[in-house]
Order: sequence, then structure tokens, then C-alpha cells
Amino acid sequence: MLKGQNIVLGVCGSIAAYKSALLVRLLVKAQANVQIIMTPDAVNFITPLTLSVLSKNPVLVDSFDSKSGVWTNHVELGLWADALIIAPISANSLAKISNGLCDNLLTAVYLSARCPVYFAPAMDLDMWAHPSTQTNVKQLLSYGNKLIAPANGELASGLEGEGRMAEPEEIVQYLSNTLLETNAPLSGKKVLITAGPTYEAIDPVRFIGNHSSGKMGFALAEVFQKLGAKVTLISGPTSLSTPNCVSRINITSAAEMLQACSENFEEADILIMSAAVADYRPKEVAADKIKKDEDSLILDLEKTTDILKTLGAKKRENQIIVGFALETTNELANAEAKLKRKNLDLIILNSLKDEGAGFAGDQNKITTIDSSGNKQTFDLKSKVEVAKDIAQEVLSLLSKKQ
Repeated sequence: MLKGQNIVLGVCGSIAAYKSALLVRLLVKAQANVQIIMTPDAVNFITPLTLSVLSKNPVLVDSFDSKSGVWTNHVELGLWADALIIAPISANSLAKISNGLCDNLLTAVYLSARCPVYFAPAMDLDMWAHPSTQTNVKQLLSYGNKLIAPANGELASGLEGEGRMAEPEEIVQYLSNTLLETNAPLSGKKVLITAGPTYEAIDPVRFIGNHSSGKMGFALAEVFQKLGAKVTLISGPTSLSTPNCVSRINITSAAEMLQACSENFEEADILIMSAAVADYRPKEVAADKIKKDEDSLILDLEKTTDILKTLGAKKRENQIIVGFALETTNELANAEAKLKRKNLDLIILNSLKDEGAGFAGDQNKITTIDSSGNKQTFDLKSKVEVAKDIAQEVLSLLSKKQ
């Protein structure tokens, strides 16, 4: 996302200015065009020469160079930039820009910028916690600027607490993600995805479950996040790591998944139910571990609530609901019936009969069916590639609803 982007990096007077060197390298490595502006105090912490070599551009400090007689046009810089990042920003510069003070080149460019502005504070913990600093931060946020919050740790003063500038890698990742949200096809959309199995307790140590790994749902969460969506992932028990910038809610049982889905469904633009939710659960859960006293054990089971059908009945006109159907017989007929019965826009059919596809593997083979009866069968692919195919189907449906 940063390739070819014009980035103005503002560097203020702070010991954290040494991190700016690594930040510049990362931005250049990402193929961004980097123009650095330093405040007069910043040159006491890191030399303009260092940052100039790393950025491959002259570093700007003053609006007017008395030796060359050249004036730096702050308006042009503000218009040139696709993003302005001030990292580190000191308490002094934070106060200046939040109140519209303009006494150096960086503050002048800030006031001229029409692009997104990001600020990464660096200061001692008491300065950061001071009410005046917090008021200035709120003021900047109210203007639409984006805060890259300081971290907690050892500070230059020797104290421990909040005030460390975010690490350069975190800043670049945050910048990439937010620019992606701005330019991506699902920017501003909220996507709710379920993944993994549910475990239905028999007693304190045993449960009824299934072989779902959650890999398909996690792949979907990753792909939809990269398309700019704000993704909430509701996951049953799994050892998988949460994809970057995805909000995760962990659940165990079908009842917990129903509650989590119900709480988040109303705000969702798109719901994708890829979880393998248990259809039945024990009617009664033993308070103590069941002993192996008998040769057989009879469990009285009851149906769990059909989450997809429940939410399908509440679907708004502009919402999209995607369901999954894992079938072993009469695959197409059963999937089409499920699509209609549960008021879905799209159903993803996969079969345990397809070699290489299934629960625990890294591949899947799907057929998609939409509410108009259109069908498309895909080859066996990695689950990430399958997720991309599903995303394209959803984008097509979304364009028809808008």
C-alpha cells in the first residue's frame, strides 16, 4: 500500500528521534517517496545528514535558506503529501499544532496539508498524562488526525510508564492498514465472520465437538481485512493466531456463539458463517466427571438454536449473509434448500468427498450458489485463495445491492 505514496515525515525534538532513522528505512523499503522535515530542536538529537542519506532526499528544516536564498513552499509540500506523519512529536509541537501555532516549517506544512495526518507522541509519562497534553490530543483527534499511541516501557528519564514512541514497524503497519482502508473496496464496511468448532459440554472434562480447525474462517478474516473492511471474528476453540487488525471474540459453545453473533449482527454489513456449530448438545451437563461405572452411556441431546436461520430472519435489505454447507449426499439440492430456508444471499458448498478438501487441511474445493440460482464451481485451492474467491462473490453481490 505504500509503494509510490508521497510521505512527509516530521521529526521533532525528542530523544526518540533516533527511531526516525529506522522509520525512514522502512518507508523507503516499502517504496514510498519520503520527504523529511525537522524542527530546529530535532537537529540536536539526530543529524539531517543521516536522514537525508536514508531518505535519498534533502532534509528540510527552515522555510528560508539564507545561504542559497531558496524559499521552501510549505503549501506545495502540503499538497504533495499523501500522508503526513509526525514521529516523534514532542509535547511542545503537539501543543503548537493542536492550537494552530505556526512558527516553523513543519507546523506550516501541517496547516497546509490536505492529506491524512498521523502523530506518534514521545515524552515522559507525567508530560503525557498531564491534562493539557491530553486536551491537545483530543483536539487533534477532533480534527480527524490519527493518533499512533505511545507505548508503555522504560523512558529516557529512567522512569517506567506510558510515553515511549511506537516502534517504527508498528507505525509503518498502522499507516499501511489505514491507507488500505481509505482506498480499499470494502472501506467503511463491517464484516462479521465466524470460525472454528463449538464444544458442547457433557461434564467438566468432556464435550461433543467436531474436527473444524477454523482455518477457512481465519483466511476469510485476513482477506476481508485486507480489502479494507473492519472485521470481527467470532472463533470457537482453535490454536490459530488472530490476523492483523482483526477484532477477535473467543467462544466455546453454540449458545455463546449465538450471543456473540446476536450482539454484533445489527451493525454488520456482511455476515459470513463459516463456523461448524454443533447441531445438538447434552440436555443436562453433569456437575461432576462421569465415572466409567457402566459399559454404555446414554446422552439425552437437544437441538441447539440455528444461528444462521435466526439471523437470516432478521436480515436487513442492505445486509449480505453468507452460509456454508458441508454435505456428503445430494450436495447441491441440500445446499440450495439451506440457502432458501435460511434467507441467505450466498451459500458455499463443500463436500467431504472432494479429495484434499476438508476440515483440518490447508486446501478447499467449493461451489458457490447465490439467491438467484447462479452457481460457480472452483478448483481445489489453498484456503486463502478460496477466501479471495468468496470475497469476489461478495463484492459482486454488494455492488448489486448498492
